[in-house]
Amino acid sequence: MPRSIWSGAISFGLVTVPIQVASATENHSISFHQYHVADMGRLRVRKYCETEDREVTSSEIGKGYELTKTQVIPISDEELRELPLPTAKAIEIEAFVPLESIDPIRIAEGYYLQPSQPVAAKPYKLLVKALGRASKVAVAKYAWSGRERLGVLRVKDDVIVLHAMRWPDEIRDPTELLPEPVELTEDEIDGALALMDSMTREDLTGFHDTYTDALAEIINAKREDKPLPEALEPEETGGKVFDLMSALNESVAKAKASRGEGPAEVHELPKEAAAKKTTKKAAAKKTSGRRPRSA
Repeated sequence: MPRSIWSGAISFGLVTVPIQVASATENHSISFHQYHVADMGRLRVRKYCETEDREVTSSEIGKGYELTKTQVIPISDEELRELPLPTAKAIEIEAFVPLESIDPIRIAEGYYLQPSQPVAAKPYKLLVKALGRASKVAVAKYAWSGRERLGVLRVKDDVIVLHAMRWPDEIRDPTELLPEPVELTEDEIDGALALMDSMTREDLTGFHDTYTDALAEIINAKREDKPLPEALEPEETGGKVFDLMSALNESVAKAKASRGEGPAEVHELPKEAAAKKTTKKAAAKKTSGRRPRSA
């Protein structure tokens, strides 16, 4: 069972739901420590007091706001816990909105909210049912880790999930990253859609962290004093530069082959466009065969 990282309540109008918060995700990445290469001695960070020129313990360390270079305002953990904010001890629901109205770039890490007392079971279930029937999510404010945050509450398998959200001013304007204006043909767009169709899945089943697997292979090989696994060589194109349509057609063929399907059909010009093109060529030949009129 995940460890509780915060306890408080969900405030829904005059309804209060005591809850405990647990992280909804796990990190399975392989982590490293820093070592001295010469003798593999472990490197550790030590905290020194500049005034007394000595190492200090964790019990001697506190927070402070640097007003000037010579003046620091001390702030204790107790003062932070007693901030005059309704969101300091509760997740305050402010509004209900459709989930699709929230830009996914604003949504961050997720947490499970669990009723912390038997008396919280009924109002907790009430909020779960209300969110489900309304097909909406709740937008809430709460204060964690030294700042007030915005979050969204939704339901997953009858459990309320809180997703942290970024404030609007935390999202950078992407317009400066736009490429130069270009023209696309309908054939190129159709080719991209064909590639999307060949790569479409019903769900996310089957995705796997191959980076961690490869890293584990290296660690195991070095532990057993075996040769390291060979690195995969990127596919060579022989210096050939594909045009966009050729690249799309070849990508569709590879995607279908990887799924055991037949070869992809070559993307051809639509019949109407081909007919017009043929007519234009014929007209051009006929015109070029005429004798010029005398003045």
